[in-house]
Amino acid sequence: MIEASDLRKIETFADLPEDQLAWLAEQGEDRRAVDGEIMFRDGDAADHMYVYLEGGLEGRSDRVSDGTLFQVHQGEVTGLLPFSRLQKFPGTGRAVGNVRVAVFHKRIFPEMMHRMPVLTERLVSRMLDRTREVTRITEQREKLAALGKLSAGLAHELNNPAAAAKRAAGAIWDARKQLRMAFLRLDQRDLTREQRTYIAECEELALHAMLNPPAKPLASVERSDREQGLEDWMEAHAIPEPWEIAPMLVEAGFDSTKLDEILETVGPGALHDVLLRVNYSILAARMVKEVDQSVTRIFELVQAIKQYTYMDQASQQELDIHDGIESTLTILAYKLRKKSIEVEREYDREIPKICAYGVELNQVWTNLIVNAIEAMTDGGRLRISTSQDPQSVVVEIQDNGSGISNETLPHIFEPFFTTKGVGEGTGLGLDTSMRVVRKHRGDLSVRSAPGATVFRVILPKSVKLA
Repeated sequence: MIEASDLRKIETFADLPEDQLAWLAEQGEDRRAVDGEIMFRDGDAADHMYVYLEGGLEGRSDRVSDGTLFQVHQGEVTGLLPFSRLQKFPGTGRAVGNVRVAVFHKRIFPEMMHRMPVLTERLVSRMLDRTREVTRITEQREKLAALGKLSAGLAHELNNPAAAAKRAAGAIWDARKQLRMAFLRLDQRDLTREQRTYIAECEELALHAMLNPPAKPLASVERSDREQGLEDWMEAHAIPEPWEIAPMLVEAGFDSTKLDEILETVGPGALHDVLLRVNYSILAARMVKEVDQSVTRIFELVQAIKQYTYMDQASQQELDIHDGIESTLTILAYKLRKKSIEVEREYDREIPKICAYGVELNQVWTNLIVNAIEAMTDGGRLRISTSQDPQSVVVEIQDNGSGISNETLPHIFEPFFTTKGVGEGTGLGLDTSMRVVRKHRGDLSVRSAPGATVFRVILPKSVKLA
């Protein structure tokens, strides 16, 4: 049985009139639980207010990364409060310590609000504080979840060019060693100035051809035929391991006629070293080019990350929405390639810059694009379009996946709602996206049919942000 004296020990009720506390105590149920005991389960109806007289509670859910949803301590009032929209518990609650709790059914709320207006005001204030705290925690968790979605793919995106640069650097050292040996052997030969000049010209010609490839590259069959022809020529002239030299000579644009010219100019004794010099010069230049391309790719990714996070920039600023979408696509490129998803862009580049929180909008693009990727099988198509009207900017993200069922569609923006398996999704992505869009005084909607699910984001062109 609950006594008025029990409630008066709680700060929320401490200064309330005795008759009000006595009435409230009569409406309550004295409930007890031992440490670790389940007090409610995920999905149970939330139709009671709880006043923790002794002990506390921990709410947990498999849908969040660390499992912990919330914690309640002795002296706190929680559960369903007046004017709250809570309908079901989003997780399972277990007792922390030996718990004694006063439980009040929601049916008493109308009379309680009439009899105890001061308490009602406090409970509403408590509910607003709880909402703000849950929102803060939810936003933080969703940001971490979004970071988790990006990190693996981004690590792969950075690892590929980094590994390519490392391989190329190792190949440069090997090419340099072989090139130096070829130079030394040619220096020891009795060659005229004209012959040495000719060898240098051959090397320059080969490097120019490698660095300035034709607009239409050779087909694989034709390239193979040319390599075989050079291999046959070199075997006929006793050049060892011609298959290692032939590919670079083809890339340099050399054919058997050119090799005849080299043989006639430098003689058979120097022929092998001349071909080796040309081969390793091209190989070294190609590796330098690969290092340059790899480092450029890393630079582009770092720039995309800086743009995605708006590093060193104000959180609220004028921005081009296309920049955020493109940086998001860059960071998610690995996920798109992994599923062979084609990206179609239909951008209205005349859209003016809008005032927005760039990082938060990028979180919206990430959530919507990742959801689209996960909805598609291999070989899907992602279509992103932008348009405008006099007041608004519109972004549509469409996938050709199986669509969202009629039963699921009304619930997708609800917090913690997910169709994914345990541990695979938080159920917060679309809820967070909706709150971000509304923070910008915009709107987020969806329409879905098999083969065409479209999320539509509308953002005002001119607005004072919340």
